[in-house]
Amino acid sequence: MKTFFCILLAFSALATSALAKVTVSSPSNGATVGSPVPFVATANTTTCSKGVASMGIYVNSQLVYVVNGASINTHWTLAPGTYSTVVEEWDYCGGATYTTLGITVNSQSGVYVTSPANNAQVTSPAKYVATATTSTCSKGVASTGIYVDNKLTYVAQGASLNTQLSLSQGAHNTVVEEWDNCGGAAYSTVNVTVASGNKLSNLQANQGWNSWGQLPPAYVDCSPCTGLTWSTKYGIKSPAKSGNATQFNTSGTTPYGVVLWYNPVIGQFSTQKLPDLDHTLIPSLHNFTYDTDFYVTNVAVTQVLEFDVSMYMDSIGMFWGTQCNHLGGGEWGVLDNVTQQWVSTSASCNLVNGWNHLTLQLQRESNNDLLYQSITLNGVTANINKTYAPFTVPSNWYGITVNYQMDGDYKQSANTTYLDNLSLTYW
Repeated sequence: MKTFFCILLAFSALATSALAKVTVSSPSNGATVGSPVPFVATANTTTCSKGVASMGIYVNSQLVYVVNGASINTHWTLAPGTYSTVVEEWDYCGGATYTTLGITVNSQSGVYVTSPANNAQVTSPAKYVATATTSTCSKGVASTGIYVDNKLTYVAQGASLNTQLSLSQGAHNTVVEEWDNCGGAAYSTVNVTVASGNKLSNLQANQGWNSWGQLPPAYVDCSPCTGLTWSTKYGIKSPAKSGNATQFNTSGTTPYGVVLWYNPVIGQFSTQKLPDLDHTLIPSLHNFTYDTDFYVTNVAVTQVLEFDVSMYMDSIGMFWGTQCNHLGGGEWGVLDNVTQQWVSTSASCNLVNGWNHLTLQLQRESNNDLLYQSITLNGVTANINKTYAPFTVPSNWYGITVNYQMDGDYKQSANTTYLDNLSLTYW
């Protein structure tokens, strides 16, 4: 299915000319680490329309690891010492780019945290990457874990961990600890501060929602649409979490019709009294949390539900499209803005009849690339960590929207869903 940013903007997305880039989140340049060393990186290129073919790791000028695709998440065993390492990407057009990292591998017992840095300011969820070694227990490290404010929050088996933790705003004392198979333990303390943000709450109750439809096969914007009808009803008390839910309805006779509802929250046509007329707020924003309760009345006819945040400024468009392809494979997909194609994340999307809870963590990087950080559905977090380039838009579009979309099934069965406690946190 096509997504609907073409409806909002009434123009086609075009590729940008951003440079190819390799972003390494672990290890950091100059870090002291344990072995095996965790290498976590992503790559993107808009100079090659076919994308990134593969990535690799060089250690002291020797290629030691190659993986197909645009991301690396692996551990590589190195003896104690100092190394020059390179993480490189190769695209399908013969191009390449890389990032160089100098690291020191320590042989002493301990816990080596490569992310986050001690006393760092982070966003939530915060990414934790660490390895542990022991020189006193021949049986090795049994497990590693993370304490947050003296409470054990996460445990992984083995001598390494790579996870994301949802942390409340403010300062936190966190500890990464290892336990060996001989009864010993070691730890590293990592103090972090979670950046504060501004929160727009109860967006489902705001009556500034607009909507359009699209029909196959071309999925051209329409309102009204032949064989597709939809409606919205506010102030629903039951089912509701807050007593003020909003009902979304679709029905018709044209299979696989889709309806998008969108709410312009910041910038042009702001429903939240945030027009940003001097264009200072939107350019300062890099992080978004989309959080909502949503009620499914019939999972058997719920083909796809889509939850999006879009951002437009300075002729740049960024559309964080996130869809639960419930009946088409049961996986989450994210939108590649340049190709306008949905990319499967392999993360399961299992909806239940009744209330579901969703949290999306999204980020605009310094070069305006879109980073899909994580999706949390009904308490289960999938770390996505996929990065895509933005697209070009007319210079007169400026704003941020929150979107919700329902896709019809093979016979456009009547379907009703509800949103409640919908919020967007931004900073």
